[in-house]
Amino acid sequence: MIIVHHLDNSRSQRVLWLLEELELPYDIQFYKRDPKTMMAPKSLRAIHPLGKSPVITDTDGNVTLAESGAIIEYLINKYGNGRLAPARDTPEYTRFIYWLHYAEGSAMPPLLLKLIFGMLPKKAPLPFRPFAFLVSKGAQTQLINSQVKLHMDYWERSLSESEWFAGNDFTAADIQMSFPLEAAAARAGATDNRPHVRAFLRRIHDRPSYQRALHRGGAYAYANEGGRPAS
Repeated sequence: MIIVHHLDNSRSQRVLWLLEELELPYDIQFYKRDPKTMMAPKSLRAIHPLGKSPVITDTDGNVTLAESGAIIEYLINKYGNGRLAPARDTPEYTRFIYWLHYAEGSAMPPLLLKLIFGMLPKKAPLPFRPFAFLVSKGAQTQLINSQVKLHMDYWERSLSESEWFAGNDFTAADIQMSFPLEAAAARAGATDNRPHVRAFLRRIHDRPSYQRALHRGGAYAYANEGGRPAS
């Protein structure tokens, strides 16, 4: 049995979606963020030393595994039976591997920086908030926003060349790429003047397996059309 250690509003939603696509049975262990810090609870450290989500436990293989890309590769290789991945030794497979690892290795760091610097003025002690605001604005204006835009334009260009990231067939790389695009739509206007990014988000949100994962996993802020949090 596969157990997903699922943190609300996190990348672990992708793992639930993947399992629904593969039609595999699984259980969910739910965890809630600290309402003040928005960090994962310390109880996750009992599952994995870093205390991050997603983490899965596969009781059939006595495996506990973290990292979204590693989890996706593990599940696809063990349970996929050729589903959700292109045939090896094809150009599509090379693209599949690229996007599978690009999502966390390249796409998420600037988005995370934007989130952190955006929160900085609110987290700073009251007397230092004007200075924190200037630091936040300067970092985003001079460095972060241009990098985020570079990636968002890259997605738009890539999706204009094929319906899905690895080619014309839906793969697990699209599941992996969903979170950066959803987060960027919410935090950085990724769907503004980028019709292919918007269309991608609509396509994934309309998939029955995506909707089933939402039903199992609970509230998820990026699930509505365009990736923007529900009001």
